[in-house]
Amino acid sequence: MRILFLGDVVGRAGRNAITERLKALREAWRLDFVVVNGENATSGAGLSPDHAKGILDAGADCITLGDHSFDQRDMLTYIEKEPRIIRPLNFSKAAPGSGARLFDGGRGRKILVTQVLGQVFMKRAFDDPFSAVETVLKKYPLGGQAQAILVDMHCEATSEKMGMGHWCDGRASMVVGTHTHIPTGDAQILDGGTAFQADAGMCGDYNSVIGMDKGEPMRRFVTGMGKGRFTPAAGEATLSGLFVETDDQTGKAKTVSMIREGGRLQPSSPPS
Repeated sequence: MRILFLGDVVGRAGRNAITERLKALREAWRLDFVVVNGENATSGAGLSPDHAKGILDAGADCITLGDHSFDQRDMLTYIEKEPRIIRPLNFSKAAPGSGARLFDGGRGRKILVTQVLGQVFMKRAFDDPFSAVETVLKKYPLGGQAQAILVDMHCEATSEKMGMGHWCDGRASMVVGTHTHIPTGDAQILDGGTAFQADAGMCGDYNSVIGMDKGEPMRRFVTGMGKGRFTPAAGEATLSGLFVETDDQTGKAKTVSMIREGGRLQPSSPPS
């Protein structure tokens, strides 16, 4: 299965890049399944139902969220109506929606998508992500009900993301980090056959401070005082993410490639 994961969509620039380019990339890269992290797509904080529809209509099969899952209040009800949106497993026991779901990957194959929030350096104390993921992986063994499994590890610390990669090694097709908006250069296949990248980066304008217009972040860094709200940068976005091709029999990764398409970053695409 040829799977593309795209990192955090930030603001209008990120949304436009998805809507303008994703369908063509699906065809050019012969993608079977596309997952997009959309938790910063609406004004840099959360995801509105309208923007979720736009991402899905543009060619995404599934959208994952994160710690800003319900910053847009309409998502509290919309997520119950739209099964293609996944919120973190350990967000809250009272949270609406689902943290894991099986999807159709084409040709009779199933792909499990799940997401979990880390604990290190996060503003809220979320439940243990490792035990949350363990429950899901035991229910859906790789190569059994699920021909592929994707884990979105949404957190600050690269060490915690790497820990999750090793925890899932051999039991998931890919573990990819989100949240910090900066793509790490460590894409690899772990010893047990799980593809891993500590952070997929963002789909947004990299002439920015992690996707935000530079003015307000720089003011706060230099003076220690804020003057206004952060607003997403509006220049041309780079689509950043991870491409993985899996073995349909074992579910393990055969190839892995970092993705950078358009915008300011040096381009990188899947092998032909």
